[in-house]
Amino acid sequence: HCFLTALSFAALLVVGTGTKLWEVPTGPFTSSSNFSENPQWEPHCQYRNVQDRVRITADIPPRLDGTWVSTSCEVRPSPEFLTRSYTFHPNRHFQALQHYYTDSGCEDPSYSLIIRGKIRLRQASWITRGGTEAEHHLTKVGIVVHSLAAKQRLSSRLPSTCVGLNLGQVVPGKFYELYSTRAGRGCLAALGFSMMEMSLVRVETQYHNHGWKVQELFLGDIHTDWTQRIQYKPTGYQQPLQNAMHHIHPCPVCALVYRSTEQRPPVLPRSPVAHLSLGGQWVSQHCETRPNVLFLTRDFTFDPHQHAWEGIYRHYSDPACSQPTFTLRASGHYAQGNPSVKISGASEFVFKVTQVRATAMEVPTAKLLNSTKPGKCGQARGWEVGVEQDLTPTDGCTVLGIKLPHKEYELFKIELDHRKHPLLFIGERPTDGSSPDRPLRRPTSFQAPMVFCSGRSTQVSRSGFKSKQCILLTLTVAACC
Repeated sequence: HCFLTALSFAALLVVGTGTKLWEVPTGPFTSSSNFSENPQWEPHCQYRNVQDRVRITADIPPRLDGTWVSTSCEVRPSPEFLTRSYTFHPNRHFQALQHYYTDSGCEDPSYSLIIRGKIRLRQASWITRGGTEAEHHLTKVGIVVHSLAAKQRLSSRLPSTCVGLNLGQVVPGKFYELYSTRAGRGCLAALGFSMMEMSLVRVETQYHNHGWKVQELFLGDIHTDWTQRIQYKPTGYQQPLQNAMHHIHPCPVCALVYRSTEQRPPVLPRSPVAHLSLGGQWVSQHCETRPNVLFLTRDFTFDPHQHAWEGIYRHYSDPACSQPTFTLRASGHYAQGNPSVKISGASEFVFKVTQVRATAMEVPTAKLLNSTKPGKCGQARGWEVGVEQDLTPTDGCTVLGIKLPHKEYELFKIELDHRKHPLLFIGERPTDGSSPDRPLRRPTSFQAPMVFCSGRSTQVSRSGFKSKQCILLTLTVAACC
């Protein structure tokens, strides 16, 4: 959860302005598909048998046609709770449904937005490797309020009159226009509404050995600062939507979201309550992308008896996490605080980082670290590829943005996936690269969930499930368990 402010070492070399629609910046994008199967970092903890192993492709340009839906209740910064259903047509038109809720389980619908427009895919992103830049044009945005309580909440946010809409006369369940090509965007800005997420697109296809596939649509991330989100051009991704025809089974949420309309928002079933028991090891499910060109995987171990933790952050220069640049190994202590008042089921934590060790995994990174001033980043001019250095004696590393000792205010939550296995959600990092080093900066949304690997059983009420030791099927690198 820490040090995602560390700089990426992938250099952006812009030779000139491309003129071809699908001109791409680097070699790996010249083929129509980026392919990775069982990347070397992958610990295999999430796989219960060899048939579960998958290969992943990412096509450039991505194929968007079809309907893509949320697989769970999504949490956006602020916080906001929503489900999404986006449909793309061959003629570049799209229709998006966003259902907003008052609760983190998406059980109490507040209002729904229906968005229509056009999208045009441009070129492979020069900033976020593996992504595609796109332009969108909105033609209409409408709203349906689902209750009188929701109407009252909206009245405190929206101007008294929006495109002829008088909130005092709004009838729950009836469609009202918020924006069209003839009207301004004042109402949308008051809602904090933006479709800038469509500025960055990536589609991944997972091929499973037993003959089925899963397709995921990654759209641009939402800025963690409410005041910046409308103009923010994303460089990372939100949690993906899944293709309604090619999704993980079983997925009851997918069917509910797919069948929803603006008048009939999905009401998600109540999930079993997972008690927050951190003991053991948790790892990334896949290569993760962060704003500002960061590709990484995370590997955390928690010892509840000692209130101690260790986190390993493996950074890469590519979206398949196949080209390592550097690794950080951080450790310290943590304290669990009160249940979150903003997100049901989540708990507040305070983490203290007391030691960090770093390893340069490539020559350019080692050279960069060797260029730092003595006393600023480990042993001066002592960096070698593959050799770990302790950054504690120099109180961190300025070039990596690491300062020791360090305290962060965090937000944790455990949920169950479609197989009733526990997933650990840790607070989303601030988009601007700052640190949640004070209570007011505590996250209100989450990073990609991590899967339980090994250690103490995680107790889950109403399910009877207890996590087992993970089984390693192949050993491409050091075992994770």
